[in-house]
Amino acid sequence: MERKIRCIITEQEAGMLVKDILRRRFSLSARQISRMKFRPDGILVNGAHVTVRHVLAAGEVLELSLESAEKGSDHLIPVKGTLDIRYEDQDMVVINKPAGLVVHPSHGHYTDSLANILVGYYGSQGKHLVVRPVGRLDKDTSGLIIVAKHAAAAASFDRQRQEGTLQRIYLALVEGCPGSARGTVDVPIGRNDNSIILRQVRPDGDRAVTDYELLKKGSEYSLVRLRLHTGRTHQIRVHMAWLGHPLLGDSLYGTEGSGGLSRAALHSAQISCRQPFTGEPLCFQAGPPEDMEALIQRL
Repeated sequence: MERKIRCIITEQEAGMLVKDILRRRFSLSARQISRMKFRPDGILVNGAHVTVRHVLAAGEVLELSLESAEKGSDHLIPVKGTLDIRYEDQDMVVINKPAGLVVHPSHGHYTDSLANILVGYYGSQGKHLVVRPVGRLDKDTSGLIIVAKHAAAAASFDRQRQEGTLQRIYLALVEGCPGSARGTVDVPIGRNDNSIILRQVRPDGDRAVTDYELLKKGSEYSLVRLRLHTGRTHQIRVHMAWLGHPLLGDSLYGTEGSGGLSRAALHSAQISCRQPFTGEPLCFQAGPPEDMEALIQRL
């Protein structure tokens, strides 16, 4: 999607080169900057085309044209589908994803992914979108996910993840009850040698850190809140199983069908971040879906 940005140079930014603003304030990559340099309206200061070595003065108006040459995810088959959109602006869209929906096309799901639905949704409006999810949600994980609408927004979110500004809170139902009301699991995770899907705690794995907090305690299962400091594949599922409290319904790391669930009881309940270009603090929340809520009400 095409995105135009207009900003006024502050006193603190006076004397900086345009390329420094593009990198520091907007997190643009060298490739993105290179594309902009050769567009007539790619980089303007007070309405005139400038090079990236232009020295900026306080009060000058910097205008940028992003993504105008991008074709979008045209290789994806557009399909109609339901989208629970919780927030949208020129740079991002926040979607409450149902369990059972894959984010990207994969084996057996070439036309029924969230990406296919998004391409169809924006295509019906005459818009082209490159689907850039911020983080990942497994097929069976429900809840909030951000999709960046263009590369510059995606770069901003990547920087927010590295800085810790972008945070996600999960809710999970686990077998039994953790012995401590809260704690941190800091054990490495790597691929299981006998599977391309399964992960496991192993000393030669990548560092993985998960905070957990007990919200409701039951005799057979409990509700916990979790926050990730790292983003390893199946991190929450592996860490909770390692603690001895696998997720209800988790056929890979726990007991298939436990709690009467056909999927692992994991929900992305909250995302906190900053708007990619204005810096405005944003926070989105979504309650757990019916299958989890019914079990929570019994606690």
